[in-house]
Amino acid sequence: MMTSVDTDLIRVLADPLRLRIVTLLAHETLCTTHLVEETGAKQTNLSNHLKVLREAGVVETEPCGRFTYYKLRPEVIKALAGQFSDLADTAHATAEANLKRSCP
Repeated sequence: MMTSVDTDLIRVLADPLRLRIVTLLAHETLCTTHLVEETGAKQTNLSNHLKVLREAGVVETEPCGRFTYYKLRPEVIKALAGQFSDLADTAHATAEANLKRSCP
């Protein structure tokens, strides 16, 4: 059985700023202003990264007056972690069984 990992989500999280945003949001729900302060990124750049994270389903928004707060969707991260865990289990079983394909 082939075990695969969501490569689109990995691409989304591979960007250092997006990973920093996700890390910050794991600790608390923040608005764009907070994220600008914490990351030092320009607001427009940050907004573009937040859009990518929203479209990937990693974060969700919560309007609060004139501000928009961002909240991490932990189930998405947990699902990705589960995929990596399954992949590690498969690799471990393969190593124990000493499986290798013969060369022609």
